[in-house]
Order: sequence, then C-alpha cells, then structure tokens
Amino acid sequence: MKVGVILMIGEDPAVGKPASYTHLRSLALHVEDTGFDSVWVYDHLLYRFPERDTMGIWEGWTIFSALCEATQRVELGQLVMCVPFRHPAVLAKMAITADEVSGGRTILGLGAGWHKPEFDAFGAQFHHLGDQFQEGIEIIAPLLREGKVDARGTYFSAPECEMRPRGPRPGGPPIHVAARGPRMLRLTAKHADGWNAAWFGQPTLFHERRAAMLAACADVGRDPKTLDITVGISVGYPELAELPEIASDPDKFLIGSPEQIASGLKEYADLGVSHAIVNPTSTRLEAVTELAKALDIFRQMQV
Repeated sequence: MKVGVILMIGEDPAVGKPASYTHLRSLALHVEDTGFDSVWVYDHLLYRFPERDTMGIWEGWTIFSALCEATQRVELGQLVMCVPFRHPAVLAKMAITADEVSGGRTILGLGAGWHKPEFDAFGAQFHHLGDQFQEGIEIIAPLLREGKVDARGTYFSAPECEMRPRGPRPGGPPIHVAARGPRMLRLTAKHADGWNAAWFGQPTLFHERRAAMLAACADVGRDPKTLDITVGISVGYPELAELPEIASDPDKFLIGSPEQIASGLKEYADLGVSHAIVNPTSTRLEAVTELAKALDIFRQMQV
C-alpha cells in the first residue's frame, strides 16, 4: 500500500490565514524526502458555516501545478477537484498539462462538490450535482484516454473536442473519484481508475463504505480488483496542534504512537486499500517527521 500526505492549504484557525506557498513547498519536499509516495491537495474556494467567520483557502489547482514542478519523485493528486467549478474539457486539458510538467506523476481526483456557500459566492451552479458530474466525467474520461470526445449536454458541451498534445502517458493520468451515494458509486465503478473514501480514523466505518463500492462494481459489471481504493485518514498530534472535538472519536481520527498509527495503516492495507492519504492536523514540518516514523514501521510490517 502506498502512503501519501495531503497538505493543509486552508486557513489555520490558530493564526487566521493559510500557510504560505513557500511553507507548503517546504512541506511537500519534506514529504518527498522522508519517503512518502505522494502529495495531495484539496479543492475549495472558501468555507462558510453558520455562526463562524468565513475561512479562506488557496486555489487548489494553482498550488498543485506549482508542486508538480517543485517535486521530483512523488505522485501528485487532488482530493478532489470539484467538477462544477471548471469546464470539464478545460479541466482535462489542465490535467494533461500538469502530467507533462510533473513527468507523468499526476493523479486526477474528481468530485461533485458539496459546500453550497462557495458555489453561491463564486457563481457556480449548486443544483443537479450528480447530473453535472456525470456529464463532466463523460467528457473528461474519453479526452484523457482516447484523446477526443463529441459531447453536447445540458450543463457541459465539448463538440468534436480533441486533446492535443496528448501528454507523457498514452492513456493520460489516472482518474480517481470521491463517491459515497449509490449514483456516484456507480459512476465511479463505470468510469474511474480509483475510488476514494474519506475521512476515517480506525477502519470501523470503512467496512460499510467498501461493501457499497463492491456492490456498485457488481451493478455495472466491473471487476473490483481493477479499481484502486484510496482512503483518507485523519491523524492527530496533540503536542503539535490543538485537535478538533471530533478527534476524540477513534473512527474519525488516528491518534497515538508511531507504532499505533502504523498498525492502523496496516489494517487498511489488509482490507485491500492501495493508497492511504494521511491528513495531519498540523502544518508543521515536525508532523511529517512524526508520520515518517509510522511509515517506516508500517513498511517493516509489510516485508
């Protein structure tokens, strides 16, 4: 099982602003230097919840693109790009170009979106998200894999669209979809190279989600062995950052010694997860260093 780290590119409540790109770049390089397999970013435009101040975030694709050039070895993915924010054909073009910049290390993560305030604030359409996603992936997948599509939809059209140049990989970067409901799971089984489930601590809640994904594969006639499974895992370090209230729930957070975190990773590996994406609660370099201790122990368990 591969293990990667997702970077916190949103505001840190303790300081009221996001980490600078300079710091995020240093974090990504530290993730690479300490032996992890991948670096990930997420895609939001703002966070706005009742009775809380609006929280900001850097634009995910811009940070991602910069990291494609800054790093040398790790895979780079998004968890996940919100399809309604960008025209799908343009997003596919962006993915091919990022794959060129990174030398074929890009994973294209896709999702339908869920946070209505950011849709409203930035003028995106928050309705029929499943329909929008379906039209979007039916444009993106053939453009990446075959290099052309002829699509005319209700929300998105790409008439006689062609992907030139094709990028460093003949089939383009792999497509991973974050999905939970029945329709999104079926679309994942039909179109994606990988499925992401998030966020968890111990894998207790993951069993039910995995069973739903396996059922979706059966519905569309997909061999589940051909679908990569990635899982987002929240890891807390009380000594490095104040933990949210939900950190007390072991189903939602892994907290403990490097040996305990390594054991948690092994449980996911034993369940057939191909890629774990760890979300530390701290943006400090020390958090990556602590994670690397668990990574080393986990890899010794796999030998």
